[in-house]
Amino acid sequence: MNTKSFGLDIGATSIKAVSLQSQKNGFLLDSSFMMPIPLKGMLSSSPLDEQEMAEALKKVVDNAKITTKNVNIALPENKIYTSVIEMPLLSDKELASAIYWEAEQYIPVPLSQINLVWTILKKDEKVRVLMVGAPTTVINKYQRILEMAGFKIAAIETEILSAIRALVYNKGSGNFPHTVITNIGAENTSLAIIKEGLLIFTYSIPTGGAAINRALEADFGLSQSASEEYKKVYGISKEGVGGKIGSAIEPILTSILNEFKKALAFYSQKYKDTPLIQQIVLSGGTARLPGIQLFFADALGIETAIANPWGALTNQNLPKEILDSASEYTIAVGLAMRGYE
Repeated sequence: MNTKSFGLDIGATSIKAVSLQSQKNGFLLDSSFMMPIPLKGMLSSSPLDEQEMAEALKKVVDNAKITTKNVNIALPENKIYTSVIEMPLLSDKELASAIYWEAEQYIPVPLSQINLVWTILKKDEKVRVLMVGAPTTVINKYQRILEMAGFKIAAIETEILSAIRALVYNKGSGNFPHTVITNIGAENTSLAIIKEGLLIFTYSIPTGGAAINRALEADFGLSQSASEEYKKVYGISKEGVGGKIGSAIEPILTSILNEFKKALAFYSQKYKDTPLIQQIVLSGGTARLPGIQLFFADALGIETAIANPWGALTNQNLPKEILDSASEYTIAVGLAMRGYE
């Protein structure tokens, strides 16, 4: 029986599957495939819609020619509660009790409705802990649909953790510059501050690429598909027709930019004696928006790059369409890498 697992990123607008092979100095891409998600995606509880979703998951994996049934998935940040907290040095038993007390302060629903997991990120004078709470109803829904598709869940984590793995851990975390990794999804944007290769802060805001589409649809009377095309072609151009498109898009990006500023202010206040943030990495479909890299670099004065999770691969030639869509595959690549931890 094939016990290897693959990565399956179930986004708000698309599904991505990635299978990797581990090599001495990185990974080889076995296969990958991306396709649009059914209209109602994971939002509907209708048995018919769930069956349609299961068929779509099966189809994307079949098209990727992935044969294993063991899958790693990520839950959307807007469905879960994620915090990095600092605790005093305690025994394992004391730490476990203290974390549950902390969880009650951070999670606004009864813990009886939550599946709570935590991981020690670093232990020195204090203990830095990553705490994730996922509603049991959300986990049950994903398990049900994936079982309908014929898959077995090997691991569940958060989208931003998958992105961090794909972009940081494969490059040698000790030398990774102090960075803000940002995954701009369709419905939400997640920010994570990486210091000395480790996560120190993360949070999510309910603004993403879909808000840009809605702005274009409202301002120009475009259909959903047309707004997506205009966005990809013009981005935040300042000239001609593109200038009008860019003016409609800019307020959405500015709201995300303001969250960057809050994260940077938090970092500079808490870590006064360490180097400033050295780079920003933009991930997700919206990271492909023309001009977005320059927009953030100019506004923040920090080097900004577009995520390339294929950097984990060992000298492998990839088709242009996969390279061009690199930032969209970040979470799926991170999930595929999870199978080798």
